[in-house]
Amino acid sequence: MKKAVSLLLLSLGLLHASLTAVNEPQYNDESTVLKSLDIDASFLYDPLFRQLKNDMNSRKRDHFLRMLKRGRIYIPTLQKMIDESGIPQVFLYMAMAESHFDAHALSRAKAAGLWQFIPETAKLYGLKIDRYIDERKDPVRSTEAAVRYLKDLHRRFGKWYLAAFAYNCGEGRVLRAIKKAGSDELHVLMDEKKKYLPKESRNYLRKIVSLALVANNAELCFTESELKLFRHTDGERLVRVKVSGGETLEHIASQIGMPTADLKTLNPQFNYGFTPPVAGASINIPQNRMAAFKKAYRPGKQKNMFLVHTVKKGESLSRIAHRYGISYKMIIAFNRIKKAVIYPKQELIIPVPRGSLHHYRVKKGDSIYKIAKRFGVKVATIKARNDLKDNIIHIGDKLVIPN
Repeated sequence: MKKAVSLLLLSLGLLHASLTAVNEPQYNDESTVLKSLDIDASFLYDPLFRQLKNDMNSRKRDHFLRMLKRGRIYIPTLQKMIDESGIPQVFLYMAMAESHFDAHALSRAKAAGLWQFIPETAKLYGLKIDRYIDERKDPVRSTEAAVRYLKDLHRRFGKWYLAAFAYNCGEGRVLRAIKKAGSDELHVLMDEKKKYLPKESRNYLRKIVSLALVANNAELCFTESELKLFRHTDGERLVRVKVSGGETLEHIASQIGMPTADLKTLNPQFNYGFTPPVAGASINIPQNRMAAFKKAYRPGKQKNMFLVHTVKKGESLSRIAHRYGISYKMIIAFNRIKKAVIYPKQELIIPVPRGSLHHYRVKKGDSIYKIAKRFGVKVATIKARNDLKDNIIHIGDKLVIPN
């Protein structure tokens, strides 16, 4: 009888093991993924991680594919940049965890872009944020900044998993957690009862690792047709090219034989569909369009330059038109204004003949007389074009200076 019971229990055990093997794929690169983040193999036995990993291969599988499809236009570039930078490839899935590969993602904390930079950190790492451009949304520039930030965090903390924690919840929070725990070991910081780190940060690391494991072993989780999403060519990678300032993406796209919508998708950093009205700007194009760009694109070929004017209280269309030296009918037509009515704080796109004016930001020591002499124009002209009632200007004021 005992022998029969033993055989029954053994059979049930083998059946359970067999079912577990079916429901929980055995990953080939588990240790490699963990080692790249300085994580011990014991992390694989973390119960919450095991649950998340299983979920990724069952009910959350379709969600993973949706994120992958959304990021397909950026992933080849991010992969190459991360690989060349020397940081772990696993960090590609940090972007996936942060933004779901949505370049327009915006959090309640005002973090934006693929890598979810808050404004302060973005500016610290050289990303430009103004009325024309938000480089947190630029897939290339934001990835450059994310790589530098992660390297700085690694230099400070010495372990990649600590860099990931600090990226998520801040350096100060991680330092306080280490001090309170008396250790920087992962199994200590991940303690669910002690809660040295926020729950969001603990699950954040689990999510990054689980996403990486699924992607690194895609053949275990996806069909042959779905696996095409994981394959990329060099031609799909993005390259940076110089173009004229104040030029529409529509015009650039037409010159290189590319749909405007596609070019805008690759350049979500531009707020108005045209490059900032500066001496020159950079945009992203696919590598396979580089030959067409070199052959067809000519800087300044678009005769008008575009900029944005915010309507002030008391301004009229005719006054704004005079400031920029154009007809008020052009402003009406370009902005599709009905009944010639405008209102304060309204943003108007202004088409200005290229080279017809400069923008000048007032610096310390400037006076309206010095600026007029520098540009060879009359003081009265500067006052009229900028709607100034007297000669007083302030540091930081932006003046329109006609050529």
